[in-house]
Amino acid sequence: MEPRVRIVAAAARLLEDGGEDAVSTRAVSAAAGVQAPTIYRLFGDKQGLLDAVVTHGFESYLAEKTVREPTDDPVADLRTGWDLHVGLALERPALYRLMYARPQAGGYSPAARAAFAELAALVHRIAVAGRLAVPEGRAVGLLHSAGSGAAFSLIAVPPEKRDPGLADAAREAVVAAITTDEAPSGTGPVAAAVTLRACVDDLDGFTTAERGLLTEWLGRVTSGS
Repeated sequence: MEPRVRIVAAAARLLEDGGEDAVSTRAVSAAAGVQAPTIYRLFGDKQGLLDAVVTHGFESYLAEKTVREPTDDPVADLRTGWDLHVGLALERPALYRLMYARPQAGGYSPAARAAFAELAALVHRIAVAGRLAVPEGRAVGLLHSAGSGAAFSLIAVPPEKRDPGLADAAREAVVAAITTDEAPSGTGPVAAAVTLRACVDDLDGFTTAERGLLTEWLGRVTSGS
């Protein structure tokens, strides 16, 4: 096994067993069977190592789950994604905290940013389907804040004291706030504008300037929602 793989695997085990404080250079080098300078050469510093651990942990977690192809119902896919997000926090709280709670110079960890991009893509699918009732940016923000809030609330208390219905209740509250039950007709001008704005790039017969102007106008319609 290559040194880099051994080091990341050792750091991941230490993280799960003892949290971030357990991932010291000395402990990792001993667990991986390498010298400390090797860690610095491969990862630069402890932050680089932690970033690698988070990315590895996140990818491993997803690989362990049953990979589902997108369905014809993006709202149902949203619920599945929410459950996976909360599941990650409950199964690997140390990894989750490292992904979403540890202050970093560049903001969230690379793995968290990748997850955020996936969420944005899913919200866009809901908008294109005509079932998004608020602007895409607001929907992403609400989902992210509510999902991470529910996850952190759950892992902050011992398992036996957790409210088992908290995550589901939060999920349904957000879904109800940002989506409509049916597509297009009868959803009102704001939902229609959200849908059309999501599809602007697919419209034929418009110049770049006209697309920009149309996007701006639709943004005005949705900005008050």
